[in-house]
Amino acid sequence: MSATIAMRMARIEGIQLSRLVDDFVELVGSDRDLSDPAVNRLAPDAYPGDAEAAREFREATRADLFDRRLHDAEVVRHALSAVRTDDELTEAEAFIELDVTLTAADADAWLRTLAALRLVIAARLGIERDDDHDPEDARYGIYDWLGYRLEVIVQAADELDGS
Repeated sequence: MSATIAMRMARIEGIQLSRLVDDFVELVGSDRDLSDPAVNRLAPDAYPGDAEAAREFREATRADLFDRRLHDAEVVRHALSAVRTDDELTEAEAFIELDVTLTAADADAWLRTLAALRLVIAARLGIERDDDHDPEDARYGIYDWLGYRLEVIVQAADELDGS
């Protein structure tokens, strides 16, 4: 039996994360807008000082990078499929805690996807450095929550590696 990581989250958190992943898939899918700063933040120039080398590298690797990002997002979507619902939830139902289970092998896909979501949100909010972030501004809540979830997965994966 392979090792698993169980993350506790309220159903509403799982639903919201699932929606974020759906939006991410749409953003980086085949119709992606390469002029979108959020898309470009997901595939930064490897050679910022050399425009020609950066262009060649981008042309050689960008499609594969986005294909991997889509695959990773599908791994997360699959794990979240149990929390999805089209039904209206009562407040009590929304806050029922569930275990979202991912295999240790899927942890990297989760980490890459949540980190990519944070990059997209950072691009949308104009976060370039930590001090660009205003913890009192509610718009940063999802950015912070994704950081928390990343930390939970890293700690759980470290515990698996240590056992």
